[in-house]
Amino acid sequence: TFLNNSSVFNFATNAHDVQQVPKASFDSCSSDNAIGSAITTGPANVTLPSAGEHYFICTISTHCQSGQKLAITVSSSATSPGASPPSVPPPPPSANSPPTTPSPTSNNPAACPPELAPSPSPTDPTGKTAPPPQPASSSRAVFASFFLSFLALVMGLFF
Repeated sequence: TFLNNSSVFNFATNAHDVQQVPKASFDSCSSDNAIGSAITTGPANVTLPSAGEHYFICTISTHCQSGQKLAITVSSSATSPGASPPSVPPPPPSANSPPTTPSPTSNNPAACPPELAPSPSPTDPTGKTAPPPQPASSSRAVFASFFLSFLALVMGLFF
């Protein structure tokens, strides 16, 4: 994610909270040396004002020990000045290669990995080749990744 981007923590009020902590507290799932106050009302928008690592945990019961924690790396800029995105999208993965999914941060087998959506048809009804899709913005992709990871962790706590 990039400087001053916001991350949304989507959680039920009184069921979870979000506390920013230093790395040592993140690793031990402790709210000791908390950075600021816990956010107890969900959903919560958190702006990331500085580059580097930012660590967040849920301080409710044993939620953090169950994997309900998140480390976010903030970059100072998206690209170098004058750089432009590639004009040709990368080729889709081979039909024979297995899809890859991100690994969960806990050993909780109940967390369900996200499933890949089917690829769109390369031609439209008239038989012409469809244009390639426009690349998604980085911040939307980061938000979607975070949301799916957080949702998987929350679902893992209930199942």
